[in-house]
Amino acid sequence: MRGGSKSRFGWWPSTLRSRLFLILFAGLAVAYGLSFSILFAERYVSAKAVMLGTLESDLATSIAVIDRLPANERAAWLDRLSRGSYRLVLGAGLPGVPDLSGRGAEIAERIEEAAGYKFPLRVEAIPGDGKRLQGHLTLSDGSQLTIDVTPRGVMPLAEWLPYVFVAQMALLILCTWFAVRQAVRPLGDLAAAADALDPNKKGSPVSESGPSEVADAARAFNAMSDRIAHYLEERVQILAAISHDLQTPITRMRLRADMAEDTPEKDKLVSDLSEIERLVQDGIAYARSSHGSGEKSSRIDLASFIDSIAYDYQDTGKAVTVAGIVQGTAVTKPHALRRILTNLLDNALKFAGAAEINVERTGDGHTIVTVTDRGPGIPDDKLEAAMQPFYRLETSRNRDTGGTGLGLAIAQQLAVSVGGAVRIYNRSGGGLAAEISLP
Repeated sequence: MRGGSKSRFGWWPSTLRSRLFLILFAGLAVAYGLSFSILFAERYVSAKAVMLGTLESDLATSIAVIDRLPANERAAWLDRLSRGSYRLVLGAGLPGVPDLSGRGAEIAERIEEAAGYKFPLRVEAIPGDGKRLQGHLTLSDGSQLTIDVTPRGVMPLAEWLPYVFVAQMALLILCTWFAVRQAVRPLGDLAAAADALDPNKKGSPVSESGPSEVADAARAFNAMSDRIAHYLEERVQILAAISHDLQTPITRMRLRADMAEDTPEKDKLVSDLSEIERLVQDGIAYARSSHGSGEKSSRIDLASFIDSIAYDYQDTGKAVTVAGIVQGTAVTKPHALRRILTNLLDNALKFAGAAEINVERTGDGHTIVTVTDRGPGIPDDKLEAAMQPFYRLETSRNRDTGGTGLGLAIAQQLAVSVGGAVRIYNRSGGGLAAEISLP
């Protein structure tokens, strides 16, 4: 049975595929995010250093030129000496407040370095504009010069960068899904093979290709399957050998009983020997059915085949009928199919006194042969167990009315040999239905 156990966390997925995907994707996404953040921080620091370095060098040149120009020529040079990040203004400039921010202090230090620490300088922030700063200094001749600084931000992100990020995340999801699929698919194949494992059928082995760990697991599973099949075959062979060897002493005991005087004890002994002989014969039949037979498949006419079985029972006074009109042909093993139907009919006659055979053709070309009765049926919780060898329902199918508990097991084994399967279920209104499907 396959099913995921509930996690202590409600959000934690129940399947291994989902868990691996979540763990891998989350780990790779965090790692990618950290790498992106480090690169962005490094880019920001580098761009900031370049901007401040450019500001310092340009401003040093501009201050030196303004300081050396005659006072009447300075105004004409202001625009030429200004740059995108600062503007030179003659005079005291706008009133401001002392700037104490780290950014303002850093820019003030750059301005002082640009001025060569030769001019008195104070840096203030312009109220209402947190990005605008003014540096007020006094030139060599005592004139006031204001440096209006509007620092430009670090180089903005390119418009195409978010699309690249989305594409990278999509590629990350795809690669994670593929990796998880490659890792989990062998487990799914192994689980499917375990579900399909049937000792009564010769299944195809699990593929041993793929990574070494997967190949090792597949080889171990195939070896386990072979050991199970060998164990079951050995068990059936032991049953066949014991049943076969018991026939000789049973025959001797029957001969000795027949030679004894007629007494009630003799009749009881003969009855017990007959019952033991039936048990031995059923054991041999089960052993043979588990190994299949060398019978070749052939095409049969279903109407003639089913009618011949029903007529054989009717000739001995058994109430076996065929429902409806049987048509068509089937490719199967006739002797094996006859033994299956005989076992099912014998069960129905023992516990219901009458049986009916019905034949249907399904849309996919399969043939369904059903033997029905109106007997006591089988409890629903014991239907599966009733197909096991030597299982007997003591409440209704005892030694007086039943057999050894091998009839349905033999029918199931033979059904496998012809490529079919046997299914039993209780009928509505009472009774049991035993259904065999033929390919």
